[in-house]
Amino acid sequence: MNQNLKEQLLLLPEYFQGHLTLTLIALLLGILLSIPLGVWAAQSPRIKRPLLAIISVIQTFPSVAILALVVALLGGKIGVLPAVIALVLYSILPIARNTVTGLDSVPSEVLEAAMGIGMNPQQVLVKIKLPLAMPIIIAGIRTATVWTVGLATLSTLVGATSFGNYIFTGLQTRNLVSVTVGSIAAAAMAVILDALIAGIQWLVENRNKSINSSKYNRVRNILVGAVLLIVVGSLSSILPRSEPDFVVGGKGFTEQYIIAGLLAAKLEESGFNVEQRLGLGTEIVYSATANNTVDIYLEYTGTVWANRMKNSHNPGRDSVMRGVFNHVERVDGMVSVGALGFQNLYALAMRKDRAQELGIDSIEDMIPVAHNLIAAGDLEFFGRPEWIALRETYGIDFSEKLTFDAALMYNAVDDRQVDLIVAYTSDGRVAAFDLKILEDPRSAFLPYDGILVASSSASKNPVFMGVIESLVGQISDEEMREANRIVDVNGGSILDAVSYLQSAID
Repeated sequence: MNQNLKEQLLLLPEYFQGHLTLTLIALLLGILLSIPLGVWAAQSPRIKRPLLAIISVIQTFPSVAILALVVALLGGKIGVLPAVIALVLYSILPIARNTVTGLDSVPSEVLEAAMGIGMNPQQVLVKIKLPLAMPIIIAGIRTATVWTVGLATLSTLVGATSFGNYIFTGLQTRNLVSVTVGSIAAAAMAVILDALIAGIQWLVENRNKSINSSKYNRVRNILVGAVLLIVVGSLSSILPRSEPDFVVGGKGFTEQYIIAGLLAAKLEESGFNVEQRLGLGTEIVYSATANNTVDIYLEYTGTVWANRMKNSHNPGRDSVMRGVFNHVERVDGMVSVGALGFQNLYALAMRKDRAQELGIDSIEDMIPVAHNLIAAGDLEFFGRPEWIALRETYGIDFSEKLTFDAALMYNAVDDRQVDLIVAYTSDGRVAAFDLKILEDPRSAFLPYDGILVASSSASKNPVFMGVIESLVGQISDEEMREANRIVDVNGGSILDAVSYLQSAID
């Protein structure tokens, strides 16, 4: 068996349990919430339209935005709770709407007959309406199940374990095996859960019909066994387990995975039990560390200077670092452990032949032609203060500004789909794709020193701080670039890159 595939399959039990637990909890809560809402709406014409409208509006919110909002409302808490809340919100619409539709579809003559034999409204609802509407309600549950399984992959972005760990890590590290395993696993789970609910629906619809009793019992026994297996598999993931001593956080790109792996390895060498939560957004991991949910992660001075401190000017590398350290500690109550020694700057990059064709060596040279060029950035750049500073400093804009996952952005410029990209200077793909970094003579881009930020609670542990402080100033630009190249260009694993850095440090 391919070694890469074997490594991915070893992760399957953990990711399966996490994904299944999220899905089942969200579905159960969604059903308990949605069916009563649907019944209320069906019984109250004044409420029906506004209630369904509100539920529909929630559904139109991008799922990533819902996750970010829930984390913010929970004060920066990450993990299962915000993921479940977001999934429940997304599961409400199909179940509630189908409940309303099912109750409204009960023939009026049936209701009149029930009232005629003396049933009160509550008896009509419980004994007549809900049983007759049940097939349509279950159909809504089946739709919600498929949606929930798919959306649960995004839970990785808020620190909850799911098949999204496969997909996001695979996309960032160009590991198609990881992406494929995660996608197939999620699809298989959706199909299996849908089939189980379809089986339950068949049992409900045929419980009073004259069908072969042995067939009915056989189907019922199979379903009961399958449901028990799923419940046991899900419950095993939430049984009390030893809590990690420290949680290492990381954003969603290769360099972050590597440094998180290095931090975890160093802490584990000192006897600590460490958990990694990777693929987190910038604001999510910062808030989580400020709230002691994450204990240590790699941040960049330019990110804090622009995004958190709302500065647009560039007073120089040393001044930015001092200001950031002061803000992190005095305003947000965390600890700035120190700089690792490398920078990961934003920079505009072009294919060398395209730059030569246009006569461009610097951003300043681009001013006359920028309005004819197509630019690509990562998922954050064109919404960040750095883009505004670049645009205003040079007075430029582009004909199109496309957003790509960082792993795909380099392929886009290499394939001439775009004229230039917003690259990272510590990225090994700059050299691998033979790109030209454009000079920034007006210093529009901020310095981006990689710094370690620790939570206030973790910083009280002297052994922890000793381990983390031993890494300060130990990684050069060239070493970080080589570590990134091992993964992004050579197709190596994160562990390979971590091993390289460990040997370089030692």
